Amino acid sequence: MDRHRPALIDAPPRWLRPALLVVPVAFLALFYAWPVGTLLAQVADRSAVSKVLGREALRQVVWFTCWQAVVSTVATLVVGLGPAYLLARWGFPGRRLLVAVVTVPFLLPTVVVGAAFSALLPDAMLGTATAVVIAHVFFNVAVVVRLVGTVWAQLPADLVHAARTLGASPWQATREVTLPLLRPSIMAAAMITFLFTFTSFGVVQILGGPAHATIEVEIARRATQLGDVGGAAVLSVLQLLILAVLLVVAGRTRRSSELPLRSVERARPRTMRTRLGVTAAVAATTVLMAAPLVALVTSSLRPGGRWSLTAWRTLGNDRAVRPGAALGVDPLASIATSLRFAVVATVISVTVGALAALAISGARRRGRLLDVGVMLPLGTSAVTIGFGMLITFDQAPVDWRGAWWLVPLGHSLVAVPFVVRAVLPVLRARPDAWLDAAATLGASPLRRWWEIDVRLVRRPLVTGAGFAAAISLGEFGATTFLTRTGNETLPIAIGRLLGRAGDIPRAQASALSVLLAAVTVTVLVAVDAMGDPAGDRPGSR
Repeated sequence: MDRHRPALIDAPPRWLRPALLVVPVAFLALFYAWPVGTLLAQVADRSAVSKVLGREALRQVVWFTCWQAVVSTVATLVVGLGPAYLLARWGFPGRRLLVAVVTVPFLLPTVVVGAAFSALLPDAMLGTATAVVIAHVFFNVAVVVRLVGTVWAQLPADLVHAARTLGASPWQATREVTLPLLRPSIMAAAMITFLFTFTSFGVVQILGGPAHATIEVEIARRATQLGDVGGAAVLSVLQLLILAVLLVVAGRTRRSSELPLRSVERARPRTMRTRLGVTAAVAATTVLMAAPLVALVTSSLRPGGRWSLTAWRTLGNDRAVRPGAALGVDPLASIATSLRFAVVATVISVTVGALAALAISGARRRGRLLDVGVMLPLGTSAVTIGFGMLITFDQAPVDWRGAWWLVPLGHSLVAVPFVVRAVLPVLRARPDAWLDAAATLGASPLRRWWEIDVRLVRRPLVTGAGFAAAISLGEFGATTFLTRTGNETLPIAIGRLLGRAGDIPRAQASALSVLLAAVTVTVLVAVDAMGDPAGDRPGSR
């Protein structure tokens, strides 16, 4: 390309770029940087920090958070490598369905996973660390299958065959050839799983019980139940520091495979032995991944061990709901609240995310700072975000604690990075020649930006909107701090019902969890179905 050509590729026009920055920068500064700064100010007193961290109970919380995350990560890798190998190397009828079965749990809200294992596991296991680890494995297996399986599917099989020809046993070939090539993807999966389990809230809140609190759960307990704002702030900042260290380590240890990867055709099981092995592996994976969800549905239909639709009927019957409402839970109202919050959070996320993506793309290299800033909430615990907003906006002139819109704002902080990541790659992949052609035809800088870039992002914005809606529907951590009586979302209602005694509240929690899971999966499937690339081209209708 001629380096001396006229500068026709300004998109958006230079005079418009500062205007695009105003909304996303103000959004991040007001609702992320300010609350995080407030948390840091809360722990400025070193004596307060030493006092909090000097408590034996809090040291136990930090220790449990770390070791359960390590155990959960190792267990997830051990369990996940089997399905990863199965889906990467073997072709069989129903393979795509099995991919969906393995992936769906990762898309579910954590409160649904907690409710599912509350229904599946025996009462003796509830409130134990074992229950927490099992649920974490179920939730994160998809990470291993996606990251490790994708690389495994592209490893040339002839390398293993060559090792076997030279006399290596199957285990030696795996240890000396396959595992070294998979090590980068395994490390990436381990790091992501550790981050998810280290910051786990919904699963631990429901299954861990009082004796097994993580840092996330302890922050919520101290802030909302004990009124210990200082202690909660110290724990929030401690968690932020640990997460920052982990992200730096992850960035430095990440590296790609040294072997060029290529698509490899999956083998078909031909002998009776391999057919039986693949069939047994498919059946075992399906049962293990589907059992919690089947138990959840069954629990909603068997209150007290008897088949009944009582739990479902009481979700829409005012007279039947009245006992639940007396306990602080109105299941039917929580559905409407979640849908309303999801709509508002989606509008905010799409607006801020679209402007941020257009600004980052237009600024080129200078847009990196905003790109990093937009991603910061994704590396911050939702509990920390909610707690920071709670203690920041609690006094005049910004006493917004009772404002209903603070909840969807908290949701949108978590969702905006997903919108940006859906839109930005499309903008960066747009050929500069399109803008040159529009300029040659006489289009002004503003018009060619509008007709090409703005139209180009419409379809990825739909994808981002779907993710934002799903995130809002299932968000539990930040909502725990920001919700108010009468505005409980579905996850909050499920958590409170699971904490009530009696068969009907527990069955109602299962029914609401089934609804929440169905709505979330429906939204994500609909988004995935909107992948028609023709709609992404300028001029398409």
